[in-house]
Amino acid sequence: MSLILPLLLAASGFVDVTDSVGLDFLHDVGDEDRFYYPAIMGSGVAFLDYDNDSDLDLYLVQAGRRKSDRLFRQDDGRFADVTDAAGIQERGYGMGVAVGDVDNDGNVDLFVTNDGPNVLYRNLVNGRFQDVTAAWGIAGNSWSASAAFCDYDGDGFLDLYVTRYLTHDPKKRCTQADGSPDFCAPEVYSGIPDQLYHNEGGRKFRDVSAASGIGSVRARGLGVVCADLDDDGKLDFYVANDGEANQLWRNQGGGKFVEEAFLFGAALDGGGEAEAGMGIGIGDVEGDGDLDLLVTHIVNEMNTLFLNQNGGGFDDRTQASGLGAVSLSFTGFGVGFVDFDHDSDLDLAVANGRILRRPPVASASGPDFWNGYAEKNQLVENVGQGKFREADGGDFGKSIEVSRGLAFGDYDGDGDFDLLVQNTAAKARLYRNDAPKTGDWLLVRAFEPKAKRNSHGARVTVLAGGKRYLRLANPGYSYLSSSDPRAHFGLPRGGQVESIEIVWPDGTRESFPSVGTNRTVTLSKGSGVARR
Repeated sequence: MSLILPLLLAASGFVDVTDSVGLDFLHDVGDEDRFYYPAIMGSGVAFLDYDNDSDLDLYLVQAGRRKSDRLFRQDDGRFADVTDAAGIQERGYGMGVAVGDVDNDGNVDLFVTNDGPNVLYRNLVNGRFQDVTAAWGIAGNSWSASAAFCDYDGDGFLDLYVTRYLTHDPKKRCTQADGSPDFCAPEVYSGIPDQLYHNEGGRKFRDVSAASGIGSVRARGLGVVCADLDDDGKLDFYVANDGEANQLWRNQGGGKFVEEAFLFGAALDGGGEAEAGMGIGIGDVEGDGDLDLLVTHIVNEMNTLFLNQNGGGFDDRTQASGLGAVSLSFTGFGVGFVDFDHDSDLDLAVANGRILRRPPVASASGPDFWNGYAEKNQLVENVGQGKFREADGGDFGKSIEVSRGLAFGDYDGDGDFDLLVQNTAAKARLYRNDAPKTGDWLLVRAFEPKAKRNSHGARVTVLAGGKRYLRLANPGYSYLSSSDPRAHFGLPRGGQVESIEIVWPDGTRESFPSVGTNRTVTLSKGSGVARR
């Protein structure tokens, strides 16, 4: 008891501030048939600084075609809906959002995935966005899910990976075992190849799906991350597939990728089973200097923790870590590793919501129909030595809704990461991190001055108190969502940051001098000391 109580106290403190900050967004599933398949998969959210005023704004993806996505600008901690003024009229059946400066003009752009044509919005700097989808070479009319921007070939421009889910028939009817109607299972449909777009210099993309090898596999793709997972200095792609083997696309250079998830132990769980992969979390869970992965799954399938073995492969350590017991009774979607209490290790937040209908939860807050899919969200504490235990998530853990998209970011500038959740047929919610902190913090913006933008995929290592702490500067993870692009660190209280090392996406390495804690620093590529 003496061990558990302090953990629960330290983990509490996520406060629902949705109404008090002026966030007013109601997710709409549209006028389609009640069991329209895309409705159960939900939509995403994003933290972004679209107006370059150094605070985070919000983008929320809408599903129903009668209503547009919404953009909220932050002004001193409150949010105002500026969608119409920004020229955003995105009325596709919305799924996900990715954020990145694709034309290197110093302003982040938006890519929105749909069940149907996707949309690329260019940021015009004057507070407005322009639809440049066709003009800049983005095509397709399928069901897309998560997307991620990263510069996989090191030419200075952000490329785009788009997962595609499946081809569904809206007229098809499916039932549960007792004959009652429900959403179809993914196995009813076949998957389709993902897409990879190469950025040709800022204002033109070329579909290289076939030429790169990405388009050679048909699967039901949902989550994606772009990171150097084998420590060879090149950015790879890892994809969570629904009911099929996951994919690890290893970057071979020259624009070529080879799928080697089986070889690297990240295709199936430790029992050799393909599971219902949805969202992806990425981070150095053990503190051993490499990037581990977590994939969320459906109820009765444990969320799988893949520990990286120094770039040589992955090992399923789900049950040994305690994450199996924590996740077995839930269906997870949005997910991310975050040090919410600044004790120097990575904890876990998961957005949950069923796929199969069950008796409605009496304490759920959504419409009666959707309450049959509602579940609580989870905050999971890293207690050290590779062990996790479910913790008190405050309001985040008390809400019982059909949660899908989950983004992480420091919206209020106090040095900890807050949570933004998209809920199906219900209000989106913003949870402020008020948890008691045991240590200090540091936010690192990895900046590429020649490209005038944040780095996507930079590996940032802080040396403090003789220990090394690795974090990833990358907004593209979780499920259908985009997060704060800065690398966030919890550090021992009162300690000294001795140095910061960055491995940039093109493989170059630099060391930067010591800085104080409890602050945000911008480290520009080329201004440090080159390392081998």
